Amino acid sequence: MSVHSGSKLAVVGAGSVGTSLAYAALIRGSASHVALYDVNAAKAEAEVLDLAHGTQFTAAAATVNGGADISVTDGADVVVITAGAKQSPGQTRLDLAGTNVRILEQLMPQMQEHAPDAVYVLVTNPCDVLTVAAQKITGLPTSRIFSSGTVLDTSRLRWLLAHRAGVSVSSVHASMVGEHGDTEFPVWSGATIGPVPIREWKVDGERIFTPGYLSETAREVTQAAYKVIAGKGATNYAIGLSGARIVEALLRSENAVLPVSTVLGGQYGIEGVALSLPSIVGHGGVRAVLETPMDEGERASLHHSAETLRQSLASLGI
Repeated sequence: MSVHSGSKLAVVGAGSVGTSLAYAALIRGSASHVALYDVNAAKAEAEVLDLAHGTQFTAAAATVNGGADISVTDGADVVVITAGAKQSPGQTRLDLAGTNVRILEQLMPQMQEHAPDAVYVLVTNPCDVLTVAAQKITGLPTSRIFSSGTVLDTSRLRWLLAHRAGVSVSSVHASMVGEHGDTEFPVWSGATIGPVPIREWKVDGERIFTPGYLSETAREVTQAAYKVIAGKGATNYAIGLSGARIVEALLRSENAVLPVSTVLGGQYGIEGVALSLPSIVGHGGVRAVLETPMDEGERASLHHSAETLRQSLASLGI
């Protein structure tokens, strides 16, 4: 992939997610310069040094710097925020909300001073709740401040379906939508493999995507992060890669359709909460949120997801 000349990515937070995202961005050539900021100076500087030592072997001639001085983010085109308390085994994403909202209240005004024209992408969980909080703190248009949403969840879904069908992941067209959390769900009514509806896909003359299998697959996707966290303490590689993919869509003006989470303004009759829906992501941020066809049950699930997040926002006074 060719690097976008003169593009700067700032990653806020040098934990496992932030460093994985910076690493993925360097390898993929997502930006011409990557800056890593963290309040822990020794950690940030060590991570930058480790990344810089490998730039000879990356996809493009990108540079990297960073540290505990927030000025390293000056003039960033895209800022990805990964800083915050991490999710512990058995803890839901919504449990993290209060702590991480307080971090944003301190961080966002400083970020706006140093990167006033940036597009902001939140990866810190619970990303949907934090998107609403960050948008209110900054006053930015909803197109310029959004979260990674269910981009990773959708990748998890497509990986499972591709493995079952015996096809490449790129041939699977299906999305997880709603909350990036326990109420997310797949839109089966529009899911296909190539041009074939998912429920019609056959192997040796038999339809393999039965209602039971689809239900279990949805459950497995929703629980995937908990499984990874239980085994290794954090999810980092896949979210790093998916975050880099979002950055590329922004910096390369791709107008790619990705299920990011934005504060909705009436889509499906929902306002004031951030939910993931397939959206056009390109120069300047989210250019449009798509109202994809859903059956009655899926619409009900979307409204249930919205109500869950609305209650969480109310409990935080947002």
